[in-house]
Amino acid sequence: MQSSNGRPGGAGDGPERAAENQEDHATPSRDVTYEDPWYDALASGWGELDGTGRPAPAVPPARGEPGATAADAREVYVQVQRSQAFQEVRGSYRRFVVPGVVGFLVWYVGYVVAATTAPGFMARPVAGAVNVGMLAGLGQFLSTFLLTWAYARHARLRRDRAALELRWDTQELARGARGGAS
Repeated sequence: MQSSNGRPGGAGDGPERAAENQEDHATPSRDVTYEDPWYDALASGWGELDGTGRPAPAVPPARGEPGATAADAREVYVQVQRSQAFQEVRGSYRRFVVPGVVGFLVWYVGYVVAATTAPGFMARPVAGAVNVGMLAGLGQFLSTFLLTWAYARHARLRRDRAALELRWDTQELARGARGGAS
């Protein structure tokens, strides 16, 4: 049995406490900074200097009290939503997504139903140990990648440019509604 050298015994006396027991408690603690990679104090507006050595004023909140400028900005977005350009972008999106989702769900549910109701068909060999079920399962992966590629291509060719122009127009209108503030 090992001696505790004057320390009280109990749980946690193993090697994990060795570093804690070897700390030098006589030295003053250094200022240890906590480094969180997901938090940037300067980006949040705290601790910045304004160039003269004084702390910069606090960053205003993202959303102020609803007032006339909020109502004006709201009207800008309603106006944009009613515009022909916005309706065309949304229509193009729906014309691709709705048939794509319906087709993919029919294919997926068909695979699941076939796997549960027709195990003999799914077990039919195609080439060696490869059977119909394996090919249909791999087809699920292939169809997912193909649908993703087709969606990205459709967005790039048919919607992205119009949506970006609409975004710039909306920002300009919103800036004008706020009185030119950026």
